Amino acid sequence: MPAPAIKICGISTPDALDAAIAGQAAHVGFVFYHPSPRNVAPALAAQLAARAGARIGKVGLFVDPNDSLLAEAVSAGQLDAIQLHGKESPERAAQVKARHGLPVWKALPVASADDVARAASYREAVDLILFDAKTPKGALPGGMGLSFDWALLAAYKGPLPWGLAGGLNPANVADAIAQTGAPLVDTSSGVESAPGIKDVDRIAAFCKAAHQL
Repeated sequence: MPAPAIKICGISTPDALDAAIAGQAAHVGFVFYHPSPRNVAPALAAQLAARAGARIGKVGLFVDPNDSLLAEAVSAGQLDAIQLHGKESPERAAQVKARHGLPVWKALPVASADDVARAASYREAVDLILFDAKTPKGALPGGMGLSFDWALLAAYKGPLPWGLAGGLNPANVADAIAQTGAPLVDTSSGVESAPGIKDVDRIAAFCKAAHQL
């Protein structure tokens, strides 16, 4: 099994960006969601995007965004993909994809097999499904360090490319990959020293663990 692609989400500093690139991550995530401690303003996203250039894919994370925010962030962050992390319907996801001409990823919160099965409804609307842990009501939709039962994804064969998120860190990512065969792994809080504060050593350790297969 080839090593999975890696996404380091919630990047907000040059040091964290450089660490993700050095670790050979395939993607970094810029969060455009004000309640998140990882939120970046478009001006900061533009600076980070300029620094990244074409060395790494840039994914913008949004939670039920309006069209004006999407347009501003896509331009500022020079985004290569749009990740929808709210309650966006397949219809809304397809609309976003058509409007911006970029790959769209849809994060789905998982607590049961029924949640995994929901991926099929996005078959015609998005390019990738990201299975994430379901967070408590009233909590942020991601970046909480929570995981779900990876057995729900054992030998998963869905209609779309997919990735695994939710509680992944340097200590457990290799096990998560072994259990699920995930072709992409996504981490945020798992490589932080505090909410929103990326740790470059943890980023390096995560990338090393994910690639050692």
